[in-house]
Amino acid sequence: MSNEFQTHLPPISDIWVYLSGSPLLALVLTLSAYLLGLTLYERSQRNPLANPVLIAVVVVTFSISVLDMPYAKYFEGAQFVHFLLGTATVSLAIPIYKGFASLKGRMLVLLLSLMTGGVTSVFTAVGVARWLGVDESLVRGLVAKSVTAPIAMGIAERVQASPTLTAIFAVSTGILGAILGRYVLDALRVTQWWQRGFALGVAAHGIGTSRAFSVHPEAGAYASLGMGLHGIVGAVVIPQAVSWWF
Repeated sequence: MSNEFQTHLPPISDIWVYLSGSPLLALVLTLSAYLLGLTLYERSQRNPLANPVLIAVVVVTFSISVLDMPYAKYFEGAQFVHFLLGTATVSLAIPIYKGFASLKGRMLVLLLSLMTGGVTSVFTAVGVARWLGVDESLVRGLVAKSVTAPIAMGIAERVQASPTLTAIFAVSTGILGAILGRYVLDALRVTQWWQRGFALGVAAHGIGTSRAFSVHPEAGAYASLGMGLHGIVGAVVIPQAVSWWF
């Protein structure tokens, strides 16, 4: 009877073809890659060079290349994680609320820092891109990448840029900021946690905020504030600036 049961089993190659075409594989791959990145990050004693998002991106990219999985097929499964981006961004209002009392006497400095950081982020990216002769459609995506990815993708649609490219630019900015932020702030001798956190939130968005929370709760709260304020201001100002600039 066991032989009869075995003869009815499909070949392992057929099973793999079925699994590789299932959206569930992409979801499991995404979550497993991030879990691996998070594990390595913790084992490295939270070294910024072992950024879990960067590790997950490399693992997923390598995996779908080996599996020859089209991006559209991968996104069918990964879209469940993508859907949670907006929810995760909004939930960062909780630590902002808890640390609201500490904002007394600091709002003017924070707002000036926000405006300076936001303007610098846009002008440097667009200026360098135009100096290098980058295509105008890519330049529009660079304008929107200065805020966190979920908001940046919404801005991209309004300024006629590619939401996908804009998301790539925003995530890349966040990863670089989370990795290099510690060393830049140390070089500038910025020692206060609220200052370091706010700078990471403005410059490195959600990934930088995650890094700030892993280091110190006060840094995380101010990173959430910086990212949130930057996103709100950017959503209003950037489309208007694009219509004037382009």
